[in-house]
Amino acid sequence: MRAVRVDHSVDHDGAVAQLRRSYAAVPAGQTVRLAKRTSNLFRPRSAPRAPGLDVSGLGGVLAVDPAARTADVQGMCTYEDLVDATLAHGLMPLVVPQLRTITLGGAVTGLGIESTSFRNGLPHESVLELDVLTGAGEIVTARPDGEHADLFAAFPNSLGSLGYATRLRIELEPVRRFVGLRNIRFTRLEALTDAIAEVSATRSWAGEPVEAMDGVMFSPGESYLVLGTFTDDAGRLSDYTGQDIYYRSLRRRTRDALTTYDYLWRWDTDWFWCSAAFGVQHPVLRRIWPARWRRSDFYHRLVRLEHRHQVAARVDRWRGQPARERVVQDVEIPLDRTAEFLRWFARDVGMTPVWLCPLRLREPAGPGSARAWPLYPLAAGRDYVNIGFWGSVPIAEGAADGDVNRAIERAVSELGGHKSLYSDAYYDRDSFDRLYGGVTWRAVKDRYDPDHRLTGLYEKAVARA
Repeated sequence: MRAVRVDHSVDHDGAVAQLRRSYAAVPAGQTVRLAKRTSNLFRPRSAPRAPGLDVSGLGGVLAVDPAARTADVQGMCTYEDLVDATLAHGLMPLVVPQLRTITLGGAVTGLGIESTSFRNGLPHESVLELDVLTGAGEIVTARPDGEHADLFAAFPNSLGSLGYATRLRIELEPVRRFVGLRNIRFTRLEALTDAIAEVSATRSWAGEPVEAMDGVMFSPGESYLVLGTFTDDAGRLSDYTGQDIYYRSLRRRTRDALTTYDYLWRWDTDWFWCSAAFGVQHPVLRRIWPARWRRSDFYHRLVRLEHRHQVAARVDRWRGQPARERVVQDVEIPLDRTAEFLRWFARDVGMTPVWLCPLRLREPAGPGSARAWPLYPLAAGRDYVNIGFWGSVPIAEGAADGDVNRAIERAVSELGGHKSLYSDAYYDRDSFDRLYGGVTWRAVKDRYDPDHRLTGLYEKAVARA
C-alpha cells in the first residue's frame, strides 16, 4: 500500500458545505464575491454590497502522495503551507510562485511563474483535476478531458469570473536539500537572450545542468542570469533572511548556495527589491525591523494602507513633487523580442531593476502538442521571458495617470506578448477580448454561470468591479 499523508484535521466537506451556505446567503441579483482579508492583487476594486463567500476553511493541504507524486490541496492554501507539507517528503510543486502567501487557487486562476517555468511552464499546467464552485452554485470536478474539459481549459487567467477552486490535485517533483547558484553577468542584452535560448534548449550551461533559471536587469549594460541546480552537496550556505539582501548579491557573487527552502522564498524577504520603499534596506532600520515583518504580505498591507490614506501622495504634494503613476506589471515577451522590449522600457519608462523569468509552455510527456490555454494564449514551443517591474513613475506635465501603463500595453502587444492581469489594465473591450480569449470565455461563462452572478473578466481586470 502507498503511504499517503492525509491531514485528518482538515474538514474539507464541512468547509465546502459552509462555502455553499454562504453562496446561498447572497441575495438574488447581488454579485457573488469572496470574503477574503488578504490579496496579492494590485488592482483596486469597488466595495462589495453583499456578504462574501466564506472560504475560511479552505486553506489546507488535504493529502500528499509521495509515490504518485501528487498533492490534494484546498484552493485557499498558501504556497508557504503547501511547500512545508511537500518538502517533508522530498517533493515540491513543479512551479512555486515567488511570494509565500500566493494561494494555489490564485496562482491557477490568476497565473503564477517562477524559475522552474522554463521547463515546467505555469502552475496551472501541473493541475490534474480541480473542484470548482461555479457561478451557478454547483461544485463540478474539471479534468483535461471529459464533461467539464471546457472549464478546465478556461479556468487559468479567469480571475474568479468562472468560479472558485475548492480543491486541486497537482503534480509534484523530487527535490534535493540545497540549490547551487551561478550568477552570470552580461553587458549585452542579446548575449543574455542567447544564453536563455541555450539553457532552455539544453538545460545546461558551461557543462553543468540547470534546473532553475531567472535573472535581473539593472540596466541594458548590466544584467544577470541566475542558474540553479538542486543538490545534496552545497558547501557554504548563504542566508538572505537577515541583514544580507538577495538581489544585491548578484553583483558581488558568481557562485552561491541556499537551502531549497530558502531558495524558494529568496525573493519574499524583501519583496524582490520593493522593501526599499519602506526603508527596510537601510542597515540601521533593518537591524531593528522585526524579522516577522520581513515578508511580502506585510509590505503589501502597508501598500494597501497607503492606497487608502494617501499619506505619501499628500507629502509629495506638500513638497511640490509631481503626482506618481503606479507601474506594477508582469509581462510575457517572446524571447527573440526581449532585448528590444528591455531597451524600450529602459529608455521610455526608466524603472530598475526588473525581474527576468524565462518561460515555455510545458511540453507533454508523450507524443502530442502542448495544451492550449485560451484565456492566456502563449504559443506552444516558443520561449518567452516574463519581465516584472513594480514601482511608480512621476506623471509628466500634460500627461494623465495611466499613460505609462497604456504605453506598456501597446509595446507588449506590438511585440507579440501578453501581460498578467493582477494589476491595472487599460484595454478597450475589443482588444481585451482578442488578447484574452473573449469568445471562449463567454461560452464557458454562459454554461457555468448562466445568470452572471460572478463578476465578468473584463469588469474585474479593467473596470475594477
